[in-house]
Amino acid sequence: MEACDHVFYRNLRKVYPVADRAEGVYIWDTRGKRYLDGSGGACVVSIGHGVPAILEAMQIQFKRVPFVHSSHFTNPAACELGNLLHAMAPDESLSRTYFLSGGSEAVESAVKLVRQYWREAGRPDKYKVISRWSSFHGNTTGALALGGHTARRRHYQPILQHTPHIEPAYCYRCSFKEVPETCDLQCADELERCIKHEDPESVAAFIAEPVVGATAGAVVPKDGYWQRIRQICDTYEIKLIADEVMTGIGRCGRNFGIENWGVVPDLIVMAKGLSSGYTPLGAVMVKDEIHSTIKNGSGVFVHGHTYGQNPLSTATGAAVLRYIQEHGLVERSRQMGIYLMEKLAMLAKRDCVGEIRGLGLFAGIELIRDKASRAWFDRDLHVSTRVANQAFERGLVTYPGSGGVDGIHGDHILLAPPFTITERQIDEMVAILADALEAVAKTL
Repeated sequence: MEACDHVFYRNLRKVYPVADRAEGVYIWDTRGKRYLDGSGGACVVSIGHGVPAILEAMQIQFKRVPFVHSSHFTNPAACELGNLLHAMAPDESLSRTYFLSGGSEAVESAVKLVRQYWREAGRPDKYKVISRWSSFHGNTTGALALGGHTARRRHYQPILQHTPHIEPAYCYRCSFKEVPETCDLQCADELERCIKHEDPESVAAFIAEPVVGATAGAVVPKDGYWQRIRQICDTYEIKLIADEVMTGIGRCGRNFGIENWGVVPDLIVMAKGLSSGYTPLGAVMVKDEIHSTIKNGSGVFVHGHTYGQNPLSTATGAAVLRYIQEHGLVERSRQMGIYLMEKLAMLAKRDCVGEIRGLGLFAGIELIRDKASRAWFDRDLHVSTRVANQAFERGLVTYPGSGGVDGIHGDHILLAPPFTITERQIDEMVAILADALEAVAKTL
């Protein structure tokens, strides 16, 4: 292998092993060490690595036409992927999909779509997008402004547009000091209060993750939360954007995570599992009302990216969705998720484990200093990173996170393995994680 002296890495002080090959739920480095991909990279790999059917689809499209610009041509792959997604949608009214290169682009596109929609609908004063703290919506400046994670925002505050945020639906650390058994969904009603303070005539949309992923570790809201949110959005005529970049395409045991609560959003943002990591791909699915308003108005969505609606990427995405359907992987995600939660429950007795939560093959482990008070570790200890490093040394890839409590404090480990994982492999994953937790606990 050539020297990597000219690559700008994400962590400039870290020495990365060199990935050599991958198959199924495993990755091997150039030293021959095997890693179980317990997080699907960054909650990306859904159907497993090295699936021959995906390679075949990519080769076929490559031989036909690898690239045309979306301002000049459409292509059969994009049409097929659009049809497949419409068939998967929570409601047939979600009829049109705009294709992009990833999640951040998709979030920005959704916001711009909503803004242009309201202008074309004759209500130009509606422009604000409300989001939640302890959330993540992407790393471009627009998406980062909507996100609610202090560490990710800190360096870039001067160039971020100020946007309104509300408290998250975080039962383990309820901002309103309630418990799920008796609460009245104050976290959802917070949206209504925010809309009133901001002026309903100025609010265009509310964006949130159905289950919070990277910033808090698979935080699942109480049943009724999303139903109340939908009701509030309807009352004040604002659009509901479901950020399904992590939770979509089967990750939470349904086609889209929000379907677990029977709610239909106005826009769905997706990426990651849409292509299972085989190619960069993102998308925004919108209700026909949004599409038709722009079509019958100016007729042009004033937005675009070079690799939007890319033939090679959309062909790959279509092949991934076909593979998911042919092998029943959405249902498998639900079933294996039940098994994963049962096995993770064995870790709950450990002093450093506060809560284990999740939905489908999307699970989070919150790490704490004290069970009774739910006190967090000092952030300078970097506990989640240390656990992840210990797991990595033992051959397990996880997704550590911090700052979920208040943007500064809190540690968690996120797990999101491929849907093809077996019970034996889940046992292996949990056993390695148990050893990693024990190793770190001894140093605290």
